Amino acid sequence: MPEYTEFLTTEKFDGFEDPVKYEKEWLPKVIAYREALARAIDPKYAIDLPKPIEQLVDDQFNSLDYLYKSNLLTSEELAITETSATELQKQLASGSLTAVSVYLAYAKRAVICHQLTNSAMELFTDEGYERAKELDKYFAETGGQVVGPMHGLPISLKEHYAYRNKVTHASMVAWVDNVTPEHCVTIQVLEDLGAVFYVRTNQPQTLMHLDSNNNFTGLTRNPFNMKLSSGGSSSGEGAIVAFGGSTMGIGSDIGGSIRSPAAFSGCFGLRPTSNRVSLAGAVATISGQESVLGVCGPLARSVEDIDFWMKHYLNNGKPWDLDGTLVRMPWRELPAPSVSGLTIGVIWDDGLVHPTPPITRGLKEVVNKLTKAGAKIIDFKPMKTKLAYETVHKMYNCDGNALNKRVLGTSGEPLTKLTKWSLNYGDGSREYSTTENRELNYIRDNLRLEYTKYMVDNKIDFLISPTYCNVAPVSECVYSWSYTSLFNILDFPTLVFQTGLFLDSEIDKWDDTFKDYQFRSELEKLELEQYDPQTFSGAPIGLQLTSRRYHDEEVVAAGKAIVELLGVSLYKK
Repeated sequence: MPEYTEFLTTEKFDGFEDPVKYEKEWLPKVIAYREALARAIDPKYAIDLPKPIEQLVDDQFNSLDYLYKSNLLTSEELAITETSATELQKQLASGSLTAVSVYLAYAKRAVICHQLTNSAMELFTDEGYERAKELDKYFAETGGQVVGPMHGLPISLKEHYAYRNKVTHASMVAWVDNVTPEHCVTIQVLEDLGAVFYVRTNQPQTLMHLDSNNNFTGLTRNPFNMKLSSGGSSSGEGAIVAFGGSTMGIGSDIGGSIRSPAAFSGCFGLRPTSNRVSLAGAVATISGQESVLGVCGPLARSVEDIDFWMKHYLNNGKPWDLDGTLVRMPWRELPAPSVSGLTIGVIWDDGLVHPTPPITRGLKEVVNKLTKAGAKIIDFKPMKTKLAYETVHKMYNCDGNALNKRVLGTSGEPLTKLTKWSLNYGDGSREYSTTENRELNYIRDNLRLEYTKYMVDNKIDFLISPTYCNVAPVSECVYSWSYTSLFNILDFPTLVFQTGLFLDSEIDKWDDTFKDYQFRSELEKLELEQYDPQTFSGAPIGLQLTSRRYHDEEVVAAGKAIVELLGVSLYKK
């Protein structure tokens, strides 16, 4: 198997790491940050782990299964945290549940999640409790009025969204003292709608990994198999939402950063079309880059809650009044379509990295059920995927890594494995001219035209595809972004949905047809030679559902229909 270091050819890493400066000036601040996080675990929620974390990782421990079997939650807490946000909102609005009772159940589950998966970068459960009490007081004093449609709903937040009077560092040590005076737009909108905040979640250094490692808190572990990655860069969001530690969460996505955590960790996640949900006030080293836009979007345990989040965020929150970059486009409420009326293109293989057996099995299972329900299925071989992959990677690093070098070099912090990988995207340290950048944009626009034309000409409503070539990878062993970044450069809205299937080490083996498989690239070889069914046992199988730009509502509506057809529920009743 090729070594990942063989791919590190475009960035020499000069001017980044400075061990002496880091250890003398910055490491004490990082240690203080870690200690504050440890102290923030409320003793009421502290648990005794069944084994040391290292052994649980080696054992491929299923933390969610442990939650249910160990009676860590009371029956009331379990009932509350196994209820969808859509249903909780009704109970909160009717007064049958208080904001405090809902909050305490979710806060406890969130802190348990953190102790098992390392999902949090900041816990502030006392503040969340005070907010819940204020909401209950408002409800009582107004005769049963709610602050807004998210009144009392505990929502988790990716750390790089600026939070009022708190440090927002985006996993960059040089920003460890960056206290932001105001909420970013999306957090402000959610607060105005009545949400309760209590946890900010983990993400990788530079935010450009489909994984989680950083010098503050390290790796987030997968809830279903702690040896595996929770995904990235919305790493903690994938883990905490799938674990049931929040009703819904917010992530961001520029290459798969909502979708890989949703797929790997076992929940749902929407990458909306750009400029529908605000990223204003989010902290990142890719800010100002417009060739491939990052987006903000929700993660949840049901498609209905994805719909709920988008509808109320847009229609009640009106974020375009706070962020002038957004399209003023309210959410259209669409009924779930009849599956029998859908035409769906299926991407079995993107031509770059062949899917592993569990992903192919998941695709076949979904396609079989769709076919039996009357959907028209078209095998779709995506066009120019190599060009799309190479172009989007050049776009990520068009500044020649200048901003990353400036911020990382300020602290001299150690570069993580996948930071080195992502700094080598495209042409690495070579800075593009304006003319060269425009040429990339021209390629992007023509790809959008070609894909849109193909879907319209062939009357394809949606595409179904892998999210990644495999289920959740071993931590820090995820390299190819091809299945997700394709839809970033196309700017097509994409929903990750769960198939209800999990990797079965007895079934999901390479068959004889793969015995003489000729790898199409060293990247494909690097990815596929890692595959051993035993390693990935129990990992969820999540796929992508995609449509054309600004067909976000259609994607979510169809997602409801498909998930209902599959009979998938992520709630334990």
